[in-house]
Amino acid sequence: MPRSIYFAVLFAALAVIAIEKSPRVAASSSPKPLGSPEFTADGKLVRPGGYRKWVFLSSGYGMSYSQSASADQEHLMFTNVFVPPADYDYFLEHGTWPEKTMFVLELYGSQSKGSINQHGHFQTEFMGLDVEVKDASRFADKWAYFGFDATEKSAAAASPGKNDCWKCHDQNAAVEHSFVQFYPALLSIAKAKKTIKDGMKLP
Repeated sequence: MPRSIYFAVLFAALAVIAIEKSPRVAASSSPKPLGSPEFTADGKLVRPGGYRKWVFLSSGYGMSYSQSASADQEHLMFTNVFVPPADYDYFLEHGTWPEKTMFVLELYGSQSKGSINQHGHFQTEFMGLDVEVKDASRFADKWAYFGFDATEKSAAAASPGKNDCWKCHDQNAAVEHSFVQFYPALLSIAKAKKTIKDGMKLP
């Protein structure tokens, strides 16, 4: 057999083998969806990573759900809320949140005078994260709440299951356990899909 024909046959055979193996390799190495909650062996939530690449929902400043407010108006906290892109897209289509949805709420300190700023407030030191997860297969009460300080790598769910955070969200959140009334880009979607809870007080 001429050398040129021999090499052509060899290369063709190698190409067929590569094509046959490639689907299995791709399937085994397919990454988890961006923003899927992960848990340790003892049931703690792994600190969400890369959430700043998720969809930004809104910010709040010095917000309080009670009548009393902080006496120190110069040190109120900023909150920034993020949700995974796939969960956001699901909400745009359905007006509700899919299973495994995860909300991340950043906590930052605030400051008014600094650098060239003379009025208003800007965010300063990172204080921690509050995380909310929807997972009926894992939590008897469907939604669970987790708190991380600035460095914690994992956190247990707040207990009992129906704790103060859970009750506040259950009673006052506009859509399921999410405060969509404070997320302007989603409020109109929820209104159109008619998924806002009856009797909710909206802005």
